[in-house]
Amino acid sequence: MKSMTSRALLAAGLVSSLHCGPSPSAMPDLMTPPDLTPHRRLDPALTWYGQNAQHLNDFIAQYGVDGAHYAAQPRPVALFDWDNTIIKNDIGDATFFYMLSNDKVLQPPGKNWRLTSPFLTTDAATALSTACDPLAAAGLPLPTASNVACANEMYSIYDAEKTTGGKAAFAGYNYRRMEAAYAWAVQLTAGYTPAQVHGFADAAIALNMTNPIGATQTVGSNTGLAGYVRVYDQIKDLMGTLQANGFDVWVSSASSQQSVERFAAAVNVAPDHVMGVRLLLDGAGKLTYNLAGCGDVPDGTNDGAGNFTGNSLITYVDGKRCWANKVIWGDNSAAALSTNPDAQKRQVFAAGDSNTDVAFVRDATVLKLVINRNKKELMCNGYTNFGGKYLVNPMFIGGKPQLAAGYPCSTTACVDDKGTPVPCYDEGTPPTLMTDQTDSVFAP
Repeated sequence: MKSMTSRALLAAGLVSSLHCGPSPSAMPDLMTPPDLTPHRRLDPALTWYGQNAQHLNDFIAQYGVDGAHYAAQPRPVALFDWDNTIIKNDIGDATFFYMLSNDKVLQPPGKNWRLTSPFLTTDAATALSTACDPLAAAGLPLPTASNVACANEMYSIYDAEKTTGGKAAFAGYNYRRMEAAYAWAVQLTAGYTPAQVHGFADAAIALNMTNPIGATQTVGSNTGLAGYVRVYDQIKDLMGTLQANGFDVWVSSASSQQSVERFAAAVNVAPDHVMGVRLLLDGAGKLTYNLAGCGDVPDGTNDGAGNFTGNSLITYVDGKRCWANKVIWGDNSAAALSTNPDAQKRQVFAAGDSNTDVAFVRDATVLKLVINRNKKELMCNGYTNFGGKYLVNPMFIGGKPQLAAGYPCSTTACVDDKGTPVPCYDEGTPPTLMTDQTDSVFAP
């Protein structure tokens, strides 16, 4: 990987891309910025890989409030993924496991599991009905803390996207717009108010933050599941340093809106600066199974009999780009699913750890931080380092060892909308086929 120097930042010719905040006519700045601390830089006591801390400091010096390229209105946007980018492990997992371990999933109306996701297969709906339907009336909590069969079926469908019998659990969705299992875990919060789901998240966060690093838990009969979460000190410091230097810091996550809202306070990000998986509310103010729409995808409807609209996009790959364009810059058009050609309406900085983050990380105009979790598509982008804008860093807790086989970027490291492995192409115009990459930045 070629490191990005401060000189390269200037040579990139991206001064015009600085003005990357929400325009006053599109999206009000709802978050009160912290007191500015010009000249604040990253804590030198916190360890980063190689020269990454220096490159980040150079970027902040040039694009922050005391830099030559800063514009106060609108403020430059820095956009972070949540799970495994800001924290170790996954708050979506933690909240879902908490719900299963504490009897919080409600039996669907009419015991019709097809209401929970239009992409749930007949095999999965049948398996859930067999395991769970006899245990509770419609609308009441299922006893997943004590009933292993029901808990196992839900866990298998979420984790493996298969029934415990090995049948595909989801089908028919666009792999560049959503992961049906991720959406389903959020959709199973239906029937509760957002405040109640905040409570589940609070309990899951408290438990997982208290458990020691390396702790595991059991759900149903599934042992060895991650039982702790931690905020990375380095990322918290980076986010705080960006805020102190006048950046508008946002979070995008494929976990529940309510779960990430509660945890984001730990890094001084307000709920109105969080974009998670969002469910529609019913007339009583309770969450439904239907997903809020973005771009060319309308708000969801689903009759549980195979007829549905929307429900086909979440904050995932292209969906993360869509929600950033919609929420930060006020783009409610179908074009929100595409990279905005106006660099003034894109984030100057982005950070992610997974293939789900590829679109919004690529959209960043100046600097892109990749946390190495051996996710092929993202790592192909990170190591290809198009435009010299990428930094790669190992995970700060429990980092991955070197992927000895490297990344087959030229053949199968990326996926298309059907989930088929395909070659990866860079961000050029026209795009160029990426070459295979060696995994060179990894945990010791």
